[in-house]
Amino acid sequence: MQNPFSSFWIAGYECSDQLNCFGDRVDLLQATRHLEHIEADYIRLREFSISTVREGVQWSCVETSPYVYDWTNVVRVITVARQLQVQVIWDLCHFGYPSDLTTLHPQFSKRFVAFALAFLEQYRSLQPEGVLIVTPINEVNFMSWLGGEVGATSPYTKNYGWEVKYHLMQAYIQCVKAMKVRDSQLRVLVTEPLINIVPDNLEDINLINKTREKNEEQFQMLDILCGYICRELGGNDDLADIIGCNYYHNNQWYYPSGRQLDWCSGTAITGYRKLSELCREVSERYKRPIVITETSYEGGLKGEWLNFITDECEQMLHSGLELFGICIYPVLNRPDWDYPERWHDSGIWKINRETFERSLDGPYGAAINHCINKLLPASVPAFLKIPQL
Repeated sequence: MQNPFSSFWIAGYECSDQLNCFGDRVDLLQATRHLEHIEADYIRLREFSISTVREGVQWSCVETSPYVYDWTNVVRVITVARQLQVQVIWDLCHFGYPSDLTTLHPQFSKRFVAFALAFLEQYRSLQPEGVLIVTPINEVNFMSWLGGEVGATSPYTKNYGWEVKYHLMQAYIQCVKAMKVRDSQLRVLVTEPLINIVPDNLEDINLINKTREKNEEQFQMLDILCGYICRELGGNDDLADIIGCNYYHNNQWYYPSGRQLDWCSGTAITGYRKLSELCREVSERYKRPIVITETSYEGGLKGEWLNFITDECEQMLHSGLELFGICIYPVLNRPDWDYPERWHDSGIWKINRETFERSLDGPYGAAINHCINKLLPASVPAFLKIPQL
């Protein structure tokens, strides 16, 4: 398929609206004041030639009561994006649900589909033409673990991860089918963590097999969506258009200790896998284009991390892998979900916590421009390249 993104590099705005581990509602769009500063936030992206962004609809905020929606914030994003010629990728559900719902509620799927179709109607009333790219539910695998397995968000259950995942995928599949019937220009971008788990003891056969099973679990969401497993949910190969891989420095770890593999040491560690290798496995398994839909690093090694990611993506592009883009996520520093007094220094722009003014992280900005230039011209979509005469 043709690359639908207007820029290879993508800016992600943290839009989480879930209930945190203490049961408090999180709203990171509000915490960063992104909607108040959206014009300036988008204009700043021009310094890096970024014209595609990830934004969130925030289901928990939009659905004020069952089947009643307030689209004020969504309309603002659509309007500003159109004025400034910014392409938006929409997360319909980024960890948050209305307060009267959990993933296990019998009306969860029905309410989610109704919300998604109402969004589609609202969006097309303002933007009738062009491709619309949506992520129905962000990180199903992670949310199934966080909320269903370890009880750190809704529905606050433990050892119930599969049941939560099953219900999320039921809603996901019904949503995609309903939206695609109504809009032929809809494209579904799946966004899931890309991980690698290594056994603590490389000589323990039982542990090796258990770790292999753990690694395979990361594909359950896509296997359900594509109809490879749980076929009663109605998954099929037509539902996913592009596969987004969310990849951070802590996405490789040992089992069962949980110790992280040191990305700085990389291939010197037995069992460590290169990002390019992990992405190729996904590409070959599902025969879809790939996007790095989330990546960043907190602290002083931000630039080194992005260089590391860029080198891996350069290998993918030169090997012929269909890589459509890289999303720096988040581009604004933001507070922690559970401990909001602590802010994560992982963005391109720092935020003054009193005035909410943005200031560029100069060294990181320079590293980003270096990475952008490093990938040219390999990262330029084919339809934008000038033919050689």
